[in-house]
Formats: sequence, structure tokens, C-alpha cells
Amino acid sequence: MTARRDTQSQTGEVVTRFAPSPTGALHAGHAVAAIAAHDRARTAGGRFLLRIEDIDTGRSRPEHVAGVLRDLEWLGLAWDGEVVFQSQRMARYADALDRLRVAGLVYPCFCTRADIARELAASASAPHGVDGAVYPGTCRAIPPEVAAARLGEPHAWRIDMARAVALAGPLTWTDELAGTVVADPLAQGDVVLARKDAGTSYHLAVTVDDAAQGVTHVVRGLDLFAATHIHRLLQALLDLPVPVWRHHPLLLGPDGQRLAKRNGAPTLAALRDGGVDGRAFADDLRAGRLPIGFALASA
Repeated sequence: MTARRDTQSQTGEVVTRFAPSPTGALHAGHAVAAIAAHDRARTAGGRFLLRIEDIDTGRSRPEHVAGVLRDLEWLGLAWDGEVVFQSQRMARYADALDRLRVAGLVYPCFCTRADIARELAASASAPHGVDGAVYPGTCRAIPPEVAAARLGEPHAWRIDMARAVALAGPLTWTDELAGTVVADPLAQGDVVLARKDAGTSYHLAVTVDDAAQGVTHVVRGLDLFAATHIHRLLQALLDLPVPVWRHHPLLLGPDGQRLAKRNGAPTLAALRDGGVDGRAFADDLRAGRLPIGFALASA
């Protein structure tokens, strides 16, 4: 691919990344995210990395990976070094999970989605976190010896959030737009870090990879702001470096909703096939000249 630049790592340089999931074609919202990450690195003379987050093996497709590369080239965005695939890094995530398991910070959860839904329906309230309704902690109380005997069953590994927060102590993180943020991972509940049939989750994989790749500035949309509370905690528990974040406004479609693959947002491939100049389109997004009916929203 032509859209790749190989550079040497330099102490103190800014390193960003764009990390799409190849479960569908990219749309204009992805373009905003990729441009923001690319430009944050380039204006500082730093490096811009491309990581393919293909841990969802059931939905990830090679044709979508190829589409990501074509779309970035069309936008005029050149990445540094080789493309990294999360599916090739599962051993790293297993090692991180093992560290948390040895520390007594994760537990196996045997609840199905239906089990959780029934328990939430029976409760007076169901607070929501970044992954949806906060897990009620049903399996946290299972005695370790009983849980160990059931590990042949389908299960997930959840973080014992209260114990992890108590161990880590007070944490903060810095956002270039929001300033200093006090981390509140407890509000997210005992999120899933891995499943028996999928060795990792987004939260664990992205935290491990950002550290391993030397990412200094995590540039991504505001829809992931709440997830940062979890990632900051995992960094503390795993003794990983802490980057600076920059959560940029989201691109909304004519219906006022955030652009998403599931909502049938117009794809970059369709724009390209329609004869749109990709570099000019990228410059328009940088300048805030959005497609008719589109808008940037901060929340």
C-alpha cells in the first residue's frame, strides 16, 4: 500500500492511532476520527499508527480491512509502520488477564444475557454504563472452588470493580479538551474483560495495545469518553503508561443521530465511487464544512 510511512521512534514524540473494527465500511464519522488522530500527530511531527481491531472474529471481514486502507489513502492519510491486527496479539491480552486473575481482580461470570435481563428487570433501578445496563454482580459471590469447577461452561471474565478501585486508589486522567478528569470506573460496574470464546474485550485489548505501541495521545470520539474511566483503571492495575486523551465532537447525520454502521450511514466507499475527491473532502471536514444536513455535536 502506498499510504504508509516508516519512521523511527523518538523520545518525547507524539504518537496517535486510528483503530477501526473491520465489521463494516467506514463512513464520514470514521473520517473525522481518522483525520483528528492523523493531524494531531502530524502537526507535532509525530507518528500516526493504524491498528485493525478485529477481535470480533464472527463479524470481521478481510474486505472491510481492504476498504479501510483504501479509504485512508483516498482521504490522503498516511500511516507509519506496519498495520497491527489485534487478532494476532491474543497472547498479550491473555497475559494481562492472567495478571489480573492472579491478583484476585477478576472472576468468572456464567450469566447469560437472558439471566442478566431478568435480574435487572426485577430490580428497582438499572443504572447504565458504557457497555449498557450495569451488571448486578450475580456471579461475584460464587465461591472460588465452585467457580473453578464450572469453568468448562461458557463464561466471561469480569473485573471486580469495587476491589480493583480500592486497590488502585484515586485516579485522574487528562483530556486536551475537557482538562483534568477524576476517574470513576466504579460507575461502569463489573465490565467484561474476556470471554471463553473470545479471549479479550475491547477494554482490555485497547489498553494493552496502546501501551505496547507507545501511543502517547489517544484521539477518539466523545462516545468513548466514559470508557476512558475503565481504561485508566486498567493502566494503573497493569502498571502501564498513561497517555493524554482527546475526545473530539461526533458527527451527526441529517436525522440528528450519531453516524453508525448499524444506521446505514453513507460510506466513504460510496463517496469515492461517486467521484468525490477524498483529499478535498478531508480538507472540508477539517475546516468544518460538513455535508448538507450534517453537524458536529459535543455530547
